[in-house]
Amino acid sequence: MKKTIAVIGAGAWGIALAIHFARTHANVYLWSRKDLPNHITNTLPRLQNFSLPKNVFVSNQFPQNADLLFLAVPLQYIRSILPNLSINCPIIACCKGVEQKTLKFPLEIIQEFYPKHPLAILSGPNFASEVAANLPTASVIASNKVELAQNISNQISTSNFRFYINEDPIGVQIGGAAKNIFAIAAGATIGAGLGENARASLITRGITELSRLSNGLGGSSKTLSGLAGLGDMILTCTGQESRNYSLGLELGKGRKLDDILKEKTTVIEGVTTTPALLERAKQHEIDTPIIKIVANLLSHHISIQQAKEQLMSRPIPIE
Repeated sequence: MKKTIAVIGAGAWGIALAIHFARTHANVYLWSRKDLPNHITNTLPRLQNFSLPKNVFVSNQFPQNADLLFLAVPLQYIRSILPNLSINCPIIACCKGVEQKTLKFPLEIIQEFYPKHPLAILSGPNFASEVAANLPTASVIASNKVELAQNISNQISTSNFRFYINEDPIGVQIGGAAKNIFAIAAGATIGAGLGENARASLITRGITELSRLSNGLGGSSKTLSGLAGLGDMILTCTGQESRNYSLGLELGKGRKLDDILKEKTTVIEGVTTTPALLERAKQHEIDTPIIKIVANLLSHHISIQQAKEQLMSRPIPIE
């Protein structure tokens, strides 16, 4: 009997995951808030050069049965989605960030609604368009229960998309949230003409900052040297498809945040994640200078020049 995989959220990432899961010969149920065309080429709103395979079924009704459920809506909206899910299967969060009001990571929010459910997080250096195109990709499935992560990986891995097993969901969620913040900083660095040296240094120091965050919040620094940390950071801080990096580029050129956001039709998670993650770090007395500077930049408290001066004037530690 074919397995059924449900994907909640039909943005670019949700659609790309649905297309990938269809390659595993599963029946894929894709929940979309808006109507989507079925099996028609070049009409998908987020991935216009791709069509949905015939074993992907689109509906605006929440699924009743599935073997695996992947939650691929933006983090700030998952609280409104979770009460509608009456399903008894593992839930895998595919969103990244920190909830603004509660300062919680994705799995912490899901646990409020499903405290006894098997939960995992999917994260890694993945652009949706390349996953949809079946280009070689790797990611991480993290769970406190290694057997669960292994089982999920076995069901969804293919020859072109490998899912590595990780038992540090806290570290993986920190990497997924913070990399968007550093991508804004990296984009601003290039947009302001500060050079590639500056960006490389920022990414490297960003990994150090990530490790401090992970250790301070109960995760492992080792996780941040892998796909969900360094891998995701490199892609998001350099890839032209990165929405957070693109926003940073515009900020670096001197544009105002509100003006940039008015032109966007997709969610840029780093904007909401930055102040939330900074506040969570403060509560645990964790030093996060780059995140603090990005927060001040987004709130117009400092300029790009002032951000550069603040970072370059910090005491020099032993590397």
